[in-house]
Amino acid sequence: MTNELAVPAWMAVVTLVGLLALVVVVATLVRSVRRARSHTDALLAAAAHDAEALREQLSGIEDELRAQQAATSRRERSPVAVVDDREYVITDLGTEHGPRVPARVVPAPMFADIVLRESVIKTAALAAGLRRALSPEVRNRIRFEMKREVKRSRKERRTLLKQARRDLEARQRASVEVPS
Repeated sequence: MTNELAVPAWMAVVTLVGLLALVVVVATLVRSVRRARSHTDALLAAAAHDAEALREQLSGIEDELRAQQAATSRRERSPVAVVDDREYVITDLGTEHGPRVPARVVPAPMFADIVLRESVIKTAALAAGLRRALSPEVRNRIRFEMKREVKRSRKERRTLLKQARRDLEARQRASVEVPS
């Protein structure tokens, strides 16, 4: 008997192929992580550049406002309202006062389609609200609230009537006692 361990050849080949596949998968994952990191670094650099540009633009606007405030404070008469003819549009924040893009002209059939769809949506919303308002649960709740309100108003009327009677009787008693 020998002390050597006998390993079948197919088992050695399968092990080597498995190790090779594992190495390929690890290499692919490492390359993917590096690509993702470089992409993230590029995005962070672009975001930092955009933030710096926005800071500069904001400081420019603040300087203009300070100058405008200083100019208005130097005047004897300060106006009630200062009219600013400049347009501040949030979507134009990143652009540098470039040419204004005119509004898109919608062809007539598309406009009619948009209006029709909006009307259909509003009608559907109204129908859903009516369906909900006319549901049995809501009608029962309305009926209950109406009964409660009728009872409250009757009770209030009775209280007012009793108070008016007491007031009338007190006046009559006062008018009877005065002639003595």
